[in-house]
Amino acid sequence: MKFNTKTIHGGQKHDTAYGAIVPPIYQTSTYAQSTPGGHKGYEYSRTHNPTRNALEKAFASIENGNYGLAFGSGLAAIDAVIKLLKPGDEVISTNDLYGGSYRLFTSIFEGFGIKFHFIGMENSSKVEHFVNENTKLIWAETPTNPMMNIIDIRTLAAIAKKHNILFGVDNTFATPYLQQPLDLGADIVMHSATKYLGGHSDVVMGALIVKDKDLADRLYFIQNASGAVCGPQDSFLVLRGIKTLHIRMQRHCENAKKIAEYLVDHPKIEKVYWPGLESHPNHEIAKEQMKDYGGMISFVTRGNNYDDAIRIVENMKLFTLAESLGGVESLSGHPASMTHASIPKEEREKTGVVDALIRLSVGIEDVDDLIADLEQAIG
Repeated sequence: MKFNTKTIHGGQKHDTAYGAIVPPIYQTSTYAQSTPGGHKGYEYSRTHNPTRNALEKAFASIENGNYGLAFGSGLAAIDAVIKLLKPGDEVISTNDLYGGSYRLFTSIFEGFGIKFHFIGMENSSKVEHFVNENTKLIWAETPTNPMMNIIDIRTLAAIAKKHNILFGVDNTFATPYLQQPLDLGADIVMHSATKYLGGHSDVVMGALIVKDKDLADRLYFIQNASGAVCGPQDSFLVLRGIKTLHIRMQRHCENAKKIAEYLVDHPKIEKVYWPGLESHPNHEIAKEQMKDYGGMISFVTRGNNYDDAIRIVENMKLFTLAESLGGVESLSGHPASMTHASIPKEEREKTGVVDALIRLSVGIEDVDDLIADLEQAIG
């Protein structure tokens, strides 16, 4: 089954009760038992829910995995992964990391004795220098948030396999429409399903997808024991969003290409970060491991002026100034004061997250209208 068909049919069956085409919303916390332990596969909705299970099967299908888990948020999904570790273990992660992930790692898990190394992974040969006997996980984003760095998934997978280390990839920006990390050697794929998988800015959710049964069982246990699940209504919304993922991503990519080219040629823009540009340092790797280059763009105005950046995001009309990304509508953001504010300024700026950086989540509107909005806002 090809990807565009999987988004609609992958892992799905018609409802057994009445043959409903769309999995029903099982808005229930518990299930009747005929005798203690005698039930139809469901006891309590923290552990299992038919709507959530339908979504988890869809997650597994579109990422070419065997097991999917749906969480209450993307950070809850990452939290479950780190709970695979124990005090004294070490994690290698990218230094250009979503601020919430950085906060979870440093403010929560460092306090439990887990050590994190944040390094530039765009040159994958550097990663192996940080591996030691305590290293138990490599955690990568690609493209990264917000600098759009591209990380070579195959190379990191080879390093992880060589040293018997788990390798997880945050695939939120790319989505499985553009790249499938499990097929490139990753052990775990994570999504903030709030973003492109849901696609309509109306739900908060996270996902993990794996191939290995033992790893899946460990993660299922952690999820159930910690209670980090999503509800059936949210599961229904994301399952519906997945059905149009392929056509939405095609338009996101088409629009982003035209906007990136527009920004590159604009006399008031100094730098544009988008993997589809031939000037991108790892464009060739992106070309090899991605089907297209995504709908996320970051840029800096000439002079690297904070006031200019704030003026631009405040003046946009179609690009709404808001947290999050990946919805059908275009959004703008100022990472230094929004998504990455939890990262110390000196650490942010080492990776390029300067005070003048603007991040765009390019939606599926008419691209001419979006460019006109940028034109009037930049001035």
